[in-house]
Amino acid sequence: MSNPVRRVVTGHDDGGKAIIIADGAAPNVRPRPGGIVSTLLWATDETPADISGRADRAARSIGIPPPPRGSIFRIVDFPPVGDEVKAIDNAAYVRAMGIHQADGPPARHPYTHRTNSVDYALVLAGEIDMLLDDSEVHLKAGDVLVQQGTNHAWVNNGTETCRIAFILIDAQAPLST
Repeated sequence: MSNPVRRVVTGHDDGGKAIIIADGAAPNVRPRPGGIVSTLLWATDETPADISGRADRAARSIGIPPPPRGSIFRIVDFPPVGDEVKAIDNAAYVRAMGIHQADGPPARHPYTHRTNSVDYALVLAGEIDMLLDDSEVHLKAGDVLVQQGTNHAWVNNGTETCRIAFILIDAQAPLST
């Protein structure tokens, strides 16, 4: 599924009239290890968000986690996993995503990571498994998942690319139990 994501962004002209600021293929497309493709659509650096400007807030280099007190909106395409994924070093993978992972239990899968965020995930196409520390859930198009800062890995064990829309909102780290 290498179809580009069309992104339409609205804003205001100098007189306060509602306008279209951008309409076209989202330009911030980034390949990730394992053939994953991430398209950044928008990011905010504060809450409440500043909606007064016309700058493209996705025209930046940013890791997976949202900025402190901020948010990220992205579309990610997950191709089916192959044997080559087993050779991916988890620590290197997590660093490449811009995540500073604390020491913890060994990763269940090379894609295992955790962010201090609330993640809203909407499966747009295909199917995927979300692995947790010792359980997993299978999701398909139309399913929605709310992920609250847990260790997890997105693994496409199917035969077709899975496309997911993600909104990540900065959150406090969970309390240890």
